[in-house]
Amino acid sequence: MHNAEHASPATAATSAPPREEQAPAPELLTEPAGGTPPVIDDVDALRAACERLTAGTGPFAVDTERASGYRYWPKAYLVQIRRDGAGTLLIDPVPLAEHLQPLAEVLGEAEWVLHAASQDLPCLAELGLTPPSLFDTELAGRLAGHERVALGTLVEKLLGYTLEKGHSAADWSKRPLPRDWLNYAALDVELLVPLRDTLERELDEQGKLDWARQEFEAVRTAPAPAPRAEPWRRTSGVHKVRTARGLAAVRALWEARDEMARKRDRAPSRVLPDSAIINAVLSDPGTTEALQALPVFGGRVQRRYAAMWLKHLKAAKELPADQLPSTANHHDGPPPVNRWGDKDPDAAARLAAARTALSDIAERHTLPVENLLLPDLLRRTCWRPPADRSPEGVAAVLTDGGARQWQVDLTAEALSAALHASA
Repeated sequence: MHNAEHASPATAATSAPPREEQAPAPELLTEPAGGTPPVIDDVDALRAACERLTAGTGPFAVDTERASGYRYWPKAYLVQIRRDGAGTLLIDPVPLAEHLQPLAEVLGEAEWVLHAASQDLPCLAELGLTPPSLFDTELAGRLAGHERVALGTLVEKLLGYTLEKGHSAADWSKRPLPRDWLNYAALDVELLVPLRDTLERELDEQGKLDWARQEFEAVRTAPAPAPRAEPWRRTSGVHKVRTARGLAAVRALWEARDEMARKRDRAPSRVLPDSAIINAVLSDPGTTEALQALPVFGGRVQRRYAAMWLKHLKAAKELPADQLPSTANHHDGPPPVNRWGDKDPDAAARLAAARTALSDIAERHTLPVENLLLPDLLRRTCWRPPADRSPEGVAAVLTDGGARQWQVDLTAEALSAALHASA
């Protein structure tokens, strides 16, 4: 673990960030300043870790590693925490899931710094760990006008260090975790606080710091997304299936796969790829032999389940007509934009005018236009505009749709004008 008195790159970066005009060659960091910390996986070690974090100062740099693409549940398999004066801690939450309350209390003392926080906060919340306040370095980078906001890119550009990378897509449920993986995980929080400080200065100089704080709070307090009504419709390639009976078969295979994946805690794509589902539906095999002749289904593992998959395909064929899914892809919201011109030319004109206006505003403020206003909210407002299209009426609609006050202030008047456009 880190020695608090050791002059780490993080300390150096905070005190003297490289000046861009000098364009120094970035320094490669291959391991944390104090070496790779051991994994904390028992209660006594966790208690000592909490004492160290309590003795530290400043915000907490926080990150997690999941097993996306390997496991069904998106839970954390490693939690990384760094704080000045405490160093970096690597915590295995799997054996400690019922013992993390002391850690939650310590982490409730100060701001958390995360990169792309919305990816980590849900699995941390499952562990009972929630931030009292938040600074998201990815979101800050976007608002500050950086075109590329990956952690490694921002660290290299703003702090002059290159992080050793390479294990982001690894199976973090593996035990024991290899040392080079732990190295990678520890480096992810090594420079988060210096990066935060640099981005905060940029945002303050640009007059955007209050905007960023509103965005961070929106991320911190965002509710969990509502479950999709028909998640099977997101099967890749489902657009190739044109009939209600075929869609019923996609649904049947998707639901059978999801149940198997959930029980085994395996990523659904590892149980049966989307491409195999669509291929089976389009090929319409009548026997297990015909199914096994298709790609994927002829593999050693899949051959054992061929009869089960075929059973679900046949069941879809026998469904009464009133139980078949609609061939119209129902969704909550306006139709695809490329159909607006035919369905409602005035709505298409409103959207075109609004997009032009928002692009101009975003360019003036060096912002990504999607951070200026959520594209979905923009489309909904243009498709079904409010009865009151004044700036005040539009502002109310945007606020109800979840826009932050800074976004409303920047866009309501321009969007009001755009909503008066017609074909």
